Amino acid sequence: MDIRVAVLGSGSWGTTVAALASRNTPTILWSRRPELAEQIQKERENGDYLAGYRLPDQLQATADLEEAVSQADLLVVGVPSQGFRSALEAAKPHLRPWVPVVSLAKGLEVGTRLRMSQIIEEVLPGRPVGVLTGPNLAKEILAGHAAASVIAMDDHNVARALQDIFCGDLYRVYTNEDVVGCELGGVLKNVIAIASGMADGLGAGDNTRSAVITRGLSEITRLGEALGGQALTFSGLAGMGDLIATCISTQSRNRHVGERLGHGETIEEVIAAMNMVAEGVKTSKVVMEIAEELGLDMPITSEVKACCHDGRTAAEAYDGLLRRDVGREMDGIGTGR
Repeated sequence: MDIRVAVLGSGSWGTTVAALASRNTPTILWSRRPELAEQIQKERENGDYLAGYRLPDQLQATADLEEAVSQADLLVVGVPSQGFRSALEAAKPHLRPWVPVVSLAKGLEVGTRLRMSQIIEEVLPGRPVGVLTGPNLAKEILAGHAAASVIAMDDHNVARALQDIFCGDLYRVYTNEDVVGCELGGVLKNVIAIASGMADGLGAGDNTRSAVITRGLSEITRLGEALGGQALTFSGLAGMGDLIATCISTQSRNRHVGERLGHGETIEEVIAAMNMVAEGVKTSKVVMEIAEELGLDMPITSEVKACCHDGRTAAEAYDGLLRRDVGREMDGIGTGR
């Protein structure tokens, strides 16, 4: 029997995941905007985020949340982190019991500091909860390029069943039981990608970018372990893989934010010119709150937060990083701290 999939959120990644699933099983994509749902349904294109990329004929789209959710055997949630809770609460009356819920969002909720999987457990308790994450740039996948991802769930048997829903000829999905580590890898890499973009905007070379990515991975691992993730996870697709793709790709929203900051624009100017959410901007503040409470040194994240929230310029941020004392390369990694 086919598993019916509902995907909430018609941004670039939600649409792409819906397109992938629709090739394997009946899938419906929900958009809060009726005109976009109609365009996807009739024209087979998401002109707002994926113009020029044809979507599968079998993919269905709707702006009616009850229609999307009521018959779903799997709910996939691809709305940005700050609208994640409200989307779940709206879907809750229409969702049948025991239906698994998978998050695509890579952020932390401002205020509660919760990961998306924790919000799912709060709003929709008693269901299998998972995360689909990894180095996945939507346009490359729709263009048919090879890519790999991770479905992270505590229950390996459920994860294995969901694996087949998303896999394609050139899109491989691996399983991982470290939900915390996989989720945090996706969250934290967005912050480091802003730093990488700032380096590019300032005209720094590949040596600088390599250092930012590598030291950024150290920060990700340090905080990820402290919050319960496994160190090995951060060297895999959900950690290093996602970090590299997001830091170097011109398609990366967070890298784009950093690059514009490096060119001298204010964060307000950068955000006003974008039509998609760069999760790392708000996440940087939340991450620093957590790091300070845990007593963790995260210099790159600290400078990104200062640029995004305290009026610091990208040039000042990099001057601050270069003036810092150096120590042992692997301090704080593999110790849980």
